[in-house]
Amino acid sequence: MIKKRKNKKKKSFSKKEIIVLILSVFKENPSKTFNYKQLSKILKIKNLTTKILLDEIMISLRNDGVLKEEKRGHYKLIQTTKRMKGVVNTSNNSGVFIFIKNIEHEIFVPKEFSMFSLKGDLVEVDFFERKKNTLQGEIVSVIERNRDFFVGKIQENNGFGFLISDYDIPFDIYIPKKEINPLIVKKKVLVKVVNWDESKKNPIGKIVKIIGNLKEHNTEIHSILYQYNLSPEFPKFVEDESKKISLNIPYEEIKKRLDFREKNTFTIDPVDAKDYDDALSVVKLKNGNWEIGIHIADVSYYVKKGDIIDKEASKRSTSVYLVDRVVPMLPEILSNNICSLKEGVDRLCYSVIIEINEKANLISHKVNKTIIHSNKRFSYEEAQEVINNKKGLFFEELNILNKLSKILRKKRFNTGSINFEREETKFILDKNQNPIDIFSKNIIDTNHMIEEYMLIANKIVATEFEKINNKDKIKKFIYRIHDEPDKEKINSLKSFIKKLGYNINNQNKNLLSKSINNLLKEVNNTPEKNIIETLTIRSMSKAIYSSKNIGHYGLGFSCYTHFTSPIRRYPDLIVHRLLYECFNEKRDISNNFIDTVCKYSSKKEKDASLAERDSIKYMQLKFLNTKIGKIFSGVISAVTEWGFYVELDKNKCEGLVKINSIGGDYFLFDKNNYSIVGKNTKKSYQLGDTIQVKIKSTDFNKKQIDLELY
Repeated sequence: MIKKRKNKKKKSFSKKEIIVLILSVFKENPSKTFNYKQLSKILKIKNLTTKILLDEIMISLRNDGVLKEEKRGHYKLIQTTKRMKGVVNTSNNSGVFIFIKNIEHEIFVPKEFSMFSLKGDLVEVDFFERKKNTLQGEIVSVIERNRDFFVGKIQENNGFGFLISDYDIPFDIYIPKKEINPLIVKKKVLVKVVNWDESKKNPIGKIVKIIGNLKEHNTEIHSILYQYNLSPEFPKFVEDESKKISLNIPYEEIKKRLDFREKNTFTIDPVDAKDYDDALSVVKLKNGNWEIGIHIADVSYYVKKGDIIDKEASKRSTSVYLVDRVVPMLPEILSNNICSLKEGVDRLCYSVIIEINEKANLISHKVNKTIIHSNKRFSYEEAQEVINNKKGLFFEELNILNKLSKILRKKRFNTGSINFEREETKFILDKNQNPIDIFSKNIIDTNHMIEEYMLIANKIVATEFEKINNKDKIKKFIYRIHDEPDKEKINSLKSFIKKLGYNINNQNKNLLSKSINNLLKEVNNTPEKNIIETLTIRSMSKAIYSSKNIGHYGLGFSCYTHFTSPIRRYPDLIVHRLLYECFNEKRDISNNFIDTVCKYSSKKEKDASLAERDSIKYMQLKFLNTKIGKIFSGVISAVTEWGFYVELDKNKCEGLVKINSIGGDYFLFDKNNYSIVGKNTKKSYQLGDTIQVKIKSTDFNKKQIDLELY
């Protein structure tokens, strides 16, 4: 029986409303056929213009494969929709694309049915197969929004306003009249969306903070932080609480710990670092082996579970490293002083102490609370200079650490670890924080050396927990996991590199990791190095925190955690507490809390990474704004349907060559070959190609550098 629908009297409907009403009638009556006159009657549509539009939409739905024309003008629903949960992968002005695990193709949802959803939102979607290998749908609910805070400037209109967001979103946010005041003129503001009602034309927002004057440096940097819900400053009550913490270490506490203060100990960090998480001590044993202490700041001694500072640290979850500043997880009095393993002062640590022989075989290990006294603060470059010159303070210790780390590194790669190594972009700034030069920082042996000992410590701690926890399997832990690569992406990579004369063996995960390392060695110093490295990295999964241990594929470890940076990563601080609980047979930290920390910290790590990326982009814009018209050589770093991006060789800035700016032909995007190809000339621009470009313009609003071919 056909269900009649009650509708408010209305002269006309929008196209969106008509589509929704049509589909609802067909879904309620999946075996029935209807023509536009029958639907008009059911929907109580009397307006002729609307009836004509209804007929046109039914024809469109037939063309899209949603309806079947049983006889002329009479339609029937030919596909029942599926309803599933998924995550918005990308969004643009036309709509959103939704990823659902175990479904091969993304689902496209037109903008009018997207419920203002954005990248990262968890949604419930009805979808159907529109054409072969093309899925289309309608979002029926947004289960969890990835963000509800937005940064931008207010555009006034007859007393009310709209937030024009810095973030690339396909809608503006409506700001009611009561929120508008003279203080927001020419200011950047932070707005919280308080109403996502999809029946409205725009979400409704509330101004929660005036960030600063437009185009000022600090305003722009703070805007980046607020955009990712990262606060540039600590609340005063947190700062006040941190000032109450004493530097004095009670004698009773020292007695409980292994005393390493008489052993040669030093830190090795970036030259501009202020927070020193880790130190190394080295002692030669009577049997010819070496005792190496990997000492990590004992933040858990000072930051207690549930106190004011702990709550703020859990909220921040990570320190954020921007071009011109560090936004720490802990107040500076802790991160740069009390907890930092500074030269010439006693400090409390949680240490992994290993015995290792000349062949870099680990003989034994132990994990203990300690007290240390760092004798020297090295930068990476200073430590490298001592090793290279074969003389200087702690040469013997540095030399043996370096020698053993090289053997450890080689063993790691031989047992499945993948050798990814990307250069770091660094800026030289003037006194006003303006970039005057950009360069790539080279990785040196001492970088690798410290990395190897941190990896050992993290691996040992995770293994120790597994060993203790195996008795009852009750307690959850924070693992750092890295899933195996996506098979489809690996097959795509394999297919592409075959055209360039290379191959990888993906029969199993062990063969794959070894063949990827061989591939990366093969392409080194070749023209295709950049394209193959880029595609290989893109084929990998992202490392995250989890209470379920599946191992770390990229490192080739079956068990791994984060223990070595508790000053700047909240999961490390919790791992310290968990390990201490295990050794002392306590059960104070709940499993639910661990799951929450894993999920939240993974998200905040991603937010911090995006903020760092945006700060680099902003500084690159400032730098290239003074280079308009200059010619640079570069490498095509990404190819899209709207053009291709070029990374400039000299300064690693990245800009866009728009597809419609390429003369001489009509160019099309070739997704399978990561290229843009001329329709007639077959001239192609492919990922990894070296080309010359001219700086055309910089757009600070869109955060875009436009290039043109030279």
